[in-house]
Amino acid sequence: MSTHFTGQLPLAPSTQARAVQASGTYDPTLRVTALGGGHGLSATLRALRLIAGEITAVVTVADDGGSSGRIRQEMDVLPPGDLRMALAALCDDTDWGRTWRDVMQHRFHSKEGVEGTLDNHALGNLLIVALWELLGDPVSGLRWAGALLGARGQVLPMSTVPLTISGSLLAESPQGELVRRTITGQASLAAAGRNGRVSQIRLQPDGAPACRESLEAIELSDWVVLGPGSWYTSVLPHLLLPELREALEGTPARRALVMNLTTDTAETTGMSAADHLEVVHHHAPDLRLDVVLADPDAVQDREGFEEAASRLGAAVQFSKVGAGSGMPVHDPLRLALAFQEAFKRP
Repeated sequence: MSTHFTGQLPLAPSTQARAVQASGTYDPTLRVTALGGGHGLSATLRALRLIAGEITAVVTVADDGGSSGRIRQEMDVLPPGDLRMALAALCDDTDWGRTWRDVMQHRFHSKEGVEGTLDNHALGNLLIVALWELLGDPVSGLRWAGALLGARGQVLPMSTVPLTISGSLLAESPQGELVRRTITGQASLAAAGRNGRVSQIRLQPDGAPACRESLEAIELSDWVVLGPGSWYTSVLPHLLLPELREALEGTPARRALVMNLTTDTAETTGMSAADHLEVVHHHAPDLRLDVVLADPDAVQDREGFEEAASRLGAAVQFSKVGAGSGMPVHDPLRLALAFQEAFKRP
């Protein structure tokens, strides 16, 4: 494990954070709620922490792969993995915060030739589950984990019960016929798009409750941000939980959607950027957005994309937000400045 700990506490903010704050873009009173999961939500949080003083992450709880999946199979708890990643993205920018971030993200690996029960488990997942068991409340457990990292914001689950996601896959059979079948489980659905077209995603159990604190955060925010991330398994699930969708539709906050840097993912093969927006509109026809943020390199048909955004009530802001490494990764500073520009829109 790589560690930054030197024994000197606390350290000053990073050079990047100081540069953004010195530019006048940091607003300690700005309240933003970000919804998503996995690496996409982490990218949004790393950007928002440079410009906003009050940040809430609302995280999907349908993950059933890897360490989280094994924990779900063995225990009646929420999958902790995406919640852990959000906490790590908000860690305090000091030796203390960065060290505990590395501890939370650390994965165990048994010695060669041994298949251990801890293999590939993230320590942070186990720590979060321990807090849940001791405190009996997922929100309180996450707050204690956030305090350990000195998190610059709060992390909340979208629901207080574990969710299962499923969807329809239209694919060609070996006989050349189009066949529709149901794919159940986040991990399976995430890979299904390589073999066909995913549609009609659903969450079980029916009538699952939204986390009350998440609804309050959406209501009290200045801005709500959705995306980027795995479109069907990280972004759209927030629109499938009735209470959460209604909160997003009714909040006085302004709403932004961040597009991915590529449309060629395992979930969305063959879909254009405009198709991504059409899927959002299909699953939440009453949702209205204020702005859609997109990297110009990720949109081939600008006219079609802007037309799709207009059906959601949104203007399009094209901003270079990629890291420029050749990988589809958002650069925190570029995304922060794009957010700052979007949040100033009339």
